[in-house]
Amino acid sequence: MHSTDDSSTDDSSTDDSASAGPDRARAIWALVITSAAGFMAALDNLVVTTALPSLRKDLGGSLDDLEWTVSAYTLTFAALLMFGAALGDRFGRRRLFLAGLSVFTAASAAAALSDGIGELIAARAVQGVGAAVMMPLTLTLLTAAVPAARRGAALGIWSACQGLAVACGPLIGGGLTEHISWHWIFWLNVPIGLLLLPLARLRLAESHAPGARLDPVGTVLASGGLFGIVYGLVRTSSHPWSESLVLLSLFSGAALLVAFVLHEQRTRRPMLPMRLFRSRAFSGVNAASLLMYVGMFGSIFLLSQFMQVVGGHSPTEAGLRMLPWTGVPMLVAPLAGILSDRIGGRPVVALGLTLQAAGLALYAMVAATDVSYAAQLPALIISGVGMALYFAPAAHLVMSSVSTGEQGIASGANNALREVGGALGIAVLASVFSARGGYRDPQDFVDGLVPALWIGSGVVLLGAVAALLMPRGAGLDKDGQFGGQPGNGPEAGRGAALPERAGAGV
Repeated sequence: MHSTDDSSTDDSSTDDSASAGPDRARAIWALVITSAAGFMAALDNLVVTTALPSLRKDLGGSLDDLEWTVSAYTLTFAALLMFGAALGDRFGRRRLFLAGLSVFTAASAAAALSDGIGELIAARAVQGVGAAVMMPLTLTLLTAAVPAARRGAALGIWSACQGLAVACGPLIGGGLTEHISWHWIFWLNVPIGLLLLPLARLRLAESHAPGARLDPVGTVLASGGLFGIVYGLVRTSSHPWSESLVLLSLFSGAALLVAFVLHEQRTRRPMLPMRLFRSRAFSGVNAASLLMYVGMFGSIFLLSQFMQVVGGHSPTEAGLRMLPWTGVPMLVAPLAGILSDRIGGRPVVALGLTLQAAGLALYAMVAATDVSYAAQLPALIISGVGMALYFAPAAHLVMSSVSTGEQGIASGANNALREVGGALGIAVLASVFSARGGYRDPQDFVDGLVPALWIGSGVVLLGAVAALLMPRGAGLDKDGQFGGQPGNGPEAGRGAALPERAGAGV
């Protein structure tokens, strides 16, 4: 869709120049606010992991209870992502972003004040609710504020902040727990949230999806289906796949998602229009995202333990040694966003996933009980560059493959698939690891790790193939064309969402 500036004639060049300054400032503020909020939401996926021994000492609880301090957040976050995006489309994206940020900040304070394991798990679940509303809207609000020609670069910075959260989650959690207290893992979010709330109210422009209506039946089916799938996958970390509750959760979740697809095809106002998946760009990038997270999260889960079990490093030391992989996106992702602006996201995503697969394969070849860190470093760096090349262009492809009015729910669906992919990757690769090896001794660990890494590499390589199946030019939307394809614009959807200000950059 063309903005007011895009459709202006030469006679309005003076007005364009006058509006460029305010528009640029608003875009910068949107980038700062959404990146900081996204950083907090991504950080809390991993920040608790290194604090579990301290939590057990202070609050008590069984091993299952401790696992639920991590899983409760993941579960509510994944199950409600699409619902949060739909609420933003219907009632205002800025308004719901503020609501989600408020819930997340308040729940963080409640987690910090918890004096029992049950209270902490409940607070973590509420944190996930706030993040589920907030996270998909960060991408929608940022896309609405930044002109299409610069959107890739902005999404690169936004993605780098997500990479920073992934890289620093275990380090921040371990450092705060070791030197201050585990309570500060959660107190950290409170001043950031309180600072972002007035900034978001004053600096972000409101937008809606005109004609958007809530789909109660679709919401229940989608949220219930995602809950069942993620709960079953999370439970496999401490129970066998054959356990009745695991099977019941997985099959029930799958059945609800099938019912959701059938309902969305028949209802007049679907929450997630199934016709979006007829677009090769939308289907391709979502398939690539799912496969990427299956391979990446499962591999990181095992390799972080390899550093400790086989390498003999502490959790903080292991996190530092993983930085060439998890930290590289902070440096490369902005460059990847700029590159996708120039040549389109398809080749950049495909290259990134190919490098990620190559890095995992190289790690599988060098893994041994006596492997040096220098021998592991090339695999870590290649994987890091690959991950960095994927993040920003993939986000750009999701948003440019649908009409403006459907970007909110598209972001929610993509985030939900990524969360499911992460949970599935940990469950599947951990099962491969357990079937071929274990924790008896370093050699036993390596025996399980190597086949799991080969499978992770193969899954990510399938993601690269899915990316190559997208149409050429996907992601090039500088002229108001979505996905680089004429005819896939706002008229194809529920209508374009115009930010409520003049001169918006979309």
